[in-house]
Amino acid sequence: MESKRGYTMRARGDAKAATRQRILRAALELSEEKMTIEITLDEVASRAGASVQTVLRHFGSRDGLLDAAVALASADVEEERRAPAGDAAAAVHAVVAHYERRGDFVLRMLSQEHDPRIAAVVGPGKLLHRAWVEEMFAPQLTARPDRAAVVDLLVVATDVYAWKLLRRDRGLTAATVEARMLALVNAILARP
Repeated sequence: MESKRGYTMRARGDAKAATRQRILRAALELSEEKMTIEITLDEVASRAGASVQTVLRHFGSRDGLLDAAVALASADVEEERRAPAGDAAAAVHAVVAHYERRGDFVLRMLSQEHDPRIAAVVGPGKLLHRAWVEEMFAPQLTARPDRAAVVDLLVVATDVYAWKLLRRDRGLTAATVEARMLALVNAILARP
């Protein structure tokens, strides 16, 4: 039989973890609504149903909070973009769905990359996209003498800016954007 103290300690630990997640999610929600520089600890705490002191106890500082939020968002992004390697249609579908969810946020972050803190976020994001391309299209890239060039082209064809040009600037539907991105990807992969 478990002691009352053991149960109480586990319940406190669970409550602490839940509070931490609420704070992180609040920070991420706010970053989708406004520039990162504009986000205050008061806003995060209020949205999370916590005090500023609680936020500071969990993360130490505003920078600590933002670093933890970036790490959580990166994990979310990797999960959202998951598709079977070698399935071009599934990869393009996943990346367009990801952009539909986060594309405007990503573009807002890219517009702030002159800020060293934001540059530290978007730089790894660019590397993540390239790694995603190499993973998703690995079977089609094997033994290609022009592999580096093909990866470059696939990065461009599936980039958030390609989505922006078609979806935001042209006003096309998500399904049409997906079809056009897939046409680009297939044309690139068909290159001799």
